[in-house]
Amino acid sequence: MAKLPVEKMRELERRFAEIEARMSAGPAADVYVKLAAEYSELQPVVAKIRAYEKVLAERGDLEVMLEDRGVDREMRDLAEMELPDVKARIEELEHEIQLALLPKDAADEKSAILEIRAGTGGNEAALFAGDLFRMYERYAAANGWKVELLSASEGEAGGYKEIIASISGRGVFAKLKFESGVHRVQRVPETESGGRIHTSAATVAVLPEAEDIDIEIKPEDIRIDTMRSSGAGGQHVNTTDSAVRITHLPTGIVVTSSEKSQHQNRAKAMAVLRSRLYDAERQRIDSERSADRRSQVGSGDRSERIRTYNFPQGRVTDHRINLTLYKLDRMIEGEMDEVVNALIADYQASQLASLGSDA
Repeated sequence: MAKLPVEKMRELERRFAEIEARMSAGPAADVYVKLAAEYSELQPVVAKIRAYEKVLAERGDLEVMLEDRGVDREMRDLAEMELPDVKARIEELEHEIQLALLPKDAADEKSAILEIRAGTGGNEAALFAGDLFRMYERYAAANGWKVELLSASEGEAGGYKEIIASISGRGVFAKLKFESGVHRVQRVPETESGGRIHTSAATVAVLPEAEDIDIEIKPEDIRIDTMRSSGAGGQHVNTTDSAVRITHLPTGIVVTSSEKSQHQNRAKAMAVLRSRLYDAERQRIDSERSADRRSQVGSGDRSERIRTYNFPQGRVTDHRINLTLYKLDRMIEGEMDEVVNALIADYQASQLASLGSDA
């Protein structure tokens, strides 16, 4: 395990004490809000550091007691019994502090834009895209997040050729960012009389939801076209030109939205465009920063096959971390925590390893 950065820990404690003092002095409201935000961010880290310092002192006291022949035998026996637990607690806190001090992804606390597109497999791929969307919908509900549909193109036999939604809540992106990539399904289609297993795929992209302050879009850089929107198969034709297509001229990114309200469509399309541009900039910075070291989980390669859902065997396999679970039915119902937490743990382990190699 890499050594703890003691000087950085001391600096965080000094900064925390300074913030406490300034907040107690009753600063202006806007200053107080900024201080309170930093206070809430530092508080759990400093609490771990203080607990670590306390348990280090405990270990020192126990070791002194064991070495002091003037201490009676019964007290030394008690100290000898307590010491392993204290040492284990020290290791545990060292690991927790290392994780707390890892570089933070500025987007982790953000909401997210979820994009799912049917890939190879025709109608079966569209049905699978629908299954994936409902899986994320259920997972969002279990976490108390809000899902809002931004645009959808339905498949001929059900499901979706493409579906885009926003998932709002604290820390959504941190939990879902490793879902980006190609998801593959193996199952017998309902229309298959021979009972043969078909393989199809869908591509998932999870983007941090960008705000105006995150990315600036100049009015002269976009072209907005309005179109007549219609329902599936020409039914329920909307007689007004409500569908909106926004083209970002410098990058060629095109976003469409075709709900009933043109005003809402423009707002939704701009939200997606902003997030795509923000994500592209993050990808560019990340690739420059880690050109010689690429995290297995966090590469963000949208063309990478990341997971296989095998329905006949009830098996789901995440290929990046070699994790196989025989609980596909529960996974599809939105019970994703075991996979999500394993991906986060693997990513953190790779970050810790890289810090150790840099030390």
